Amino acid sequence: MTSALPAHLAELAQGHGVATEFWDWQGNHREVEESTIRAVLEALSVPAADEEQIQAGLVALHEAPWRRVLPPVAVMRAGTAHRLPVHLPAKTEFTVRIVLEGDGVVEVAHTRGAVNKQVDGRTLSQFEVQLPDALPLGWHTVEVRAQETSTQGASTASPTAHTMPLVVAPAKLELPEFLQRDGEQAWGVMTQLYAMRSRRSWGTGDLADLADLGAWAAGLGADFALVNPLHAAEPHPPMEPSPYLPTTRRFVNPIYIRVEDVPEVAYLSAAERQLVEWHADDAQRFNELDFLERDAVWVVKEAALRMVFRQARSVRRERAFHAFVEREGQGLVDYAVWAALFGLHGPDWREWPEQFQDPRGAAVEKFREEHAADVEFHCWLQWILAEQLATVQREVTDTGMRLGIFHDLAVGVHPHGADTWALGDALARKVTVGAPADQYNQLGQDWSQPPWRPDKLAELGYAPYREMIRAVLRDAGGLRVDHVIGLFRLWWIPEGTSAGEGTYVRYDHEAMIGILMLEAHRAGAVVVGEDLGTVEPWVRDYLTESGILGTSILWFERDWDGGGGLVPPENYRELCLATVTTHDLPPTAGYLAGVHVDLRHSLGLLDRSLEEEKAADEAAREEVLADLRRRGLVREGASVAEQVEALHRFLGFTASKLIGVSVSDLAQDTRVINQPGTDEEYPNWRVPLAGTEGRPVMLEELFAWRSARRLARTVSREA
Repeated sequence: MTSALPAHLAELAQGHGVATEFWDWQGNHREVEESTIRAVLEALSVPAADEEQIQAGLVALHEAPWRRVLPPVAVMRAGTAHRLPVHLPAKTEFTVRIVLEGDGVVEVAHTRGAVNKQVDGRTLSQFEVQLPDALPLGWHTVEVRAQETSTQGASTASPTAHTMPLVVAPAKLELPEFLQRDGEQAWGVMTQLYAMRSRRSWGTGDLADLADLGAWAAGLGADFALVNPLHAAEPHPPMEPSPYLPTTRRFVNPIYIRVEDVPEVAYLSAAERQLVEWHADDAQRFNELDFLERDAVWVVKEAALRMVFRQARSVRRERAFHAFVEREGQGLVDYAVWAALFGLHGPDWREWPEQFQDPRGAAVEKFREEHAADVEFHCWLQWILAEQLATVQREVTDTGMRLGIFHDLAVGVHPHGADTWALGDALARKVTVGAPADQYNQLGQDWSQPPWRPDKLAELGYAPYREMIRAVLRDAGGLRVDHVIGLFRLWWIPEGTSAGEGTYVRYDHEAMIGILMLEAHRAGAVVVGEDLGTVEPWVRDYLTESGILGTSILWFERDWDGGGGLVPPENYRELCLATVTTHDLPPTAGYLAGVHVDLRHSLGLLDRSLEEEKAADEAAREEVLADLRRRGLVREGASVAEQVEALHRFLGFTASKLIGVSVSDLAQDTRVINQPGTDEEYPNWRVPLAGTEGRPVMLEELFAWRSARRLARTVSREA
């Protein structure tokens, strides 16, 4: 570890939001390796190999704002004053106005600036414009019309126009009215949709299964259903099993389509309908296997969907499809073209023929025209998904849920996927996202995902981020943002180094959070941030003040600043989703049995002996159970099922606005869904919903179980 960085390198890094030091999870101060900083700057297109490059970089950094008339974008909160810098030649007359989204114009007064600077042999002045604090929420445009004048005051040239996106976000994201009442809570179910099957499922859970779960849970008083990320995976096998490593976060995985619910199925010929039924029979055989077979399921389902796609659509349906394609615009076309190219040239676009690596190139446009039917098929799949998602939200709210479906937003995307092809340098190259060491992953984590480049996002007016958020929130009652602290800073790991050799890169959190709030406000959605792990103390306060809920896992709720004791229920955060478990832990019955310790031991993931780990784990669990016994929530010698119920009943005593119950707990499952730190060593994300004996459980069975209803009633307002 170096003791100090060259001063100019540190200045350059800090100017680009690259951390040169940080505090680790144990409270120790750490300095970042010089090689890491140089590599991360290189990923930001800032050469820093030697002092000459560093000095040139510092000049460019300090002059960059002056070279622009307006910043690339501005994000402000409603009711808050915002000062906008405008850089123009010293002798310039200009006017400023705001063109409001939808309709209307606001003229803005300005004051002349007193700050001058020589840039490229010209004297430039910085003017300061006070934007009105009463602007409506929305995506607006600032227009500056400027005209240079001579020393005699005469105009020297025609006026020039300059524009900038202006985002006005809510001051705070308000909860739905019913949750604003003192003491009011809402509970919901949490599920891995692919793993939750019914007898009608084609080997993996689908959107019809989600609607059925929502209707059943609503009958027990549930107000929401939180699902894993439904983002699109690869369009052809092999398909990445992790829902947290998608190919794009804007579009949805077609494996979740319920084929029989596509309206055109009704108009197939008798022979074609028979083929669909045969495909269904083939896929439903996978329901009985111990592990999910996504690739085999998708081969069968895609064949059926292509048959349905070829069925003629009515004029009404055809118009609806074309309206969807027009609404989604270039982003949908790019995704569909990528999917078609994937089918011909393989999974890694960097290995495609060079002419197909540029999504805006002439070769790609020609390919799109020559393969129009295949491109249209992938657009059509997204249209069908959008229709079925909208139906699910409508049906679950019609049956009594006050919030409905909560979607989950993954941290990033696959390094070879659709987004990295289509979005170009908006995503950084030669670095990946991860996390530094913490108490659960002491070697750190590398998630192999390319991060957003903060500078390119700003230059693009945050359009790719906005479109992603807008798409995920469409027809949703809420959104869980995985690793929400990544909207403040992300741990960047240079290519070829270990997870511990990274550093933090800061983002404009006012912009990232503000845009998230604006889109959630428009969707009428609740936002939950997964804020576990190493978090700067002020970040949770900032999120709370913004109206974004945090996440609390019962087993981890301890007063680390006051000795590490258990947090009593009345001290849980109010703006919070409280749960007993999460997908990175076993279902609660399995956790109580310590299956995670045995699994980690078998995989060589323990940092101490099995005996020591078991003793520490059992002691921590027993401390929680002893607290439940003191509160009269469970008796001495209670069964595992009774302990699971008591743990959930405890959540009802917390101040948290939202309570989540895992469907795996409803089924009394014990198998681990995902074991962090592994890839092929364990079948992560491939474990179907099962019961206590490990036998796959269908939804029809689960809905009939008294034990499932009894557990739900421990947290339900309908109890």
